Amino acid sequence: MNRQLFIAAKPAHWCRIPEFDKLQFWSANLMKNLSIPSYIKDGVSQSAGCSMYVRNYSYIVDIINSVKNNSIIVEKLSPPLNITQCQHGWVYDNSLFDSTVVTQWDLVCEKDFFTTAALSIFGLAGLIGNLAFGYMQDYWGRKSSFFIYLLIEIIACALGVLTQNYGQWIVTRFIVGLTVPAILSSPYVLAIELVEPSKRDFCTIVSNIAYSIGLILLAGVVHIFRGWKALSLAVSLPFFSLFTFYYFIPESPRWLISRNRFKEAAMVMKNMARINGKPIPTNYETVLKNKLCASSDITIDAKYNYGIKDLFFGKNLARKTIIITYIWFTNTSVYVGLSYYAPALGGDEILNFFLAGIVELPTYIVLWPSLYFCGRRWILCISMMLGGFACLFTFITQTDQTTTLVLYCIGKMGISSAFVILPLMASELYPTVVRGLGMSFSSVIGMIGPIIIPFVNYMGNEVAVFPLIVMGLLLISGGCSSLLLPETKNVRLPQTLADSERVALSRPICSL
Repeated sequence: MNRQLFIAAKPAHWCRIPEFDKLQFWSANLMKNLSIPSYIKDGVSQSAGCSMYVRNYSYIVDIINSVKNNSIIVEKLSPPLNITQCQHGWVYDNSLFDSTVVTQWDLVCEKDFFTTAALSIFGLAGLIGNLAFGYMQDYWGRKSSFFIYLLIEIIACALGVLTQNYGQWIVTRFIVGLTVPAILSSPYVLAIELVEPSKRDFCTIVSNIAYSIGLILLAGVVHIFRGWKALSLAVSLPFFSLFTFYYFIPESPRWLISRNRFKEAAMVMKNMARINGKPIPTNYETVLKNKLCASSDITIDAKYNYGIKDLFFGKNLARKTIIITYIWFTNTSVYVGLSYYAPALGGDEILNFFLAGIVELPTYIVLWPSLYFCGRRWILCISMMLGGFACLFTFITQTDQTTTLVLYCIGKMGISSAFVILPLMASELYPTVVRGLGMSFSSVIGMIGPIIIPFVNYMGNEVAVFPLIVMGLLLISGGCSSLLLPETKNVRLPQTLADSERVALSRPICSL
């Protein structure tokens, strides 16, 4: 998802003047001033990217070659009267990127919307893929589904460099988009189901630290590989190394139990006990089956094919599903929106992205003890409120680029914290029999955000802070909604629909 920001980065551009191609580099700025109109945006003078002066450029070239003095050249030329659209393509600023999809196929001016459409199509693919993956997780298991999607992503991303036009590239990005959300969520679900309640915080924090480190490393990779094709291969082919872990990663014993595969679940548990130096009965399969069957209706549930309607099994589960899904929508919209917004901050896009990634790390230092002592619900609310108000305050400081960048980073810290807590809380609220499906359903609805948010950011071409205001309001509303969810700290994971239905919603006013 983030790599597409650089693969389809839009560098500064202006109309190409064929007559100027033979001139020396020393007169490049003069050539731009003579041929390209300028305008003021956010108090800064900028060159137009899609228009040029109507002039006799052959005559101008002759003057430049003969005079070679900027001030005299300007004096000899009459002021331009007419402006027209670019007639001979564009010249791109290659100081940051050697090539991108935009420069490859001239996706600027009348095609300017194509990159926004690509991000929306990517989000739509994630929505579709996430829903399919939810069924795969609960039918084929967490482990197998992850590696299937991983293989599809690597191949599709690598094939993108072979595309000959924008349409073909979009197809490969759609396929990649099908897999990305699922690849992010599957290992997390597996980890949560492998550990005891007291260790869920640890798994959550560590997995998100790894994600943030990945963002930081991505900035380094982009710094090294400035061409979009080399970058596409650099961020896809190395993932083949993950397949070496296939035989070392166990399947979720909770999922195996939910499918009535007690023998395999017992084998996983025995191996875990051996590694941890814990004693375990030799007939653990029988012990496990008797214990679980006596405490729940798992044997009945195991024969049933669960679907989305089961997420609305009863009043409490239905309300929790709706609230979790709405919060997931707000978080996904804002997290993706802030990631896509980084280029609009101006300056070095790679540096902005690096800063947005590195500011996430300190949040985990605070978040870990906060989750341990304060639980999930209030920390989720505070994180979203902090990020929301930081985004809103950019309206006051929109003329100060440095202050806007600082508020942007604070907003990124807030939403990053929320994204740590939400999957953890959701995995603790959805029962095992529909945990994969429930999280995928919420994530699918959340993926509507990445479809819409590129259009919101596109509207920011006129008012730069408009997207941040929209994202701030979304975060604040989601933060208020989070207080309705029950606290899940150190609570046993619900195994069946009935287990989940017995846990009622919170009353935030009473708890205050």
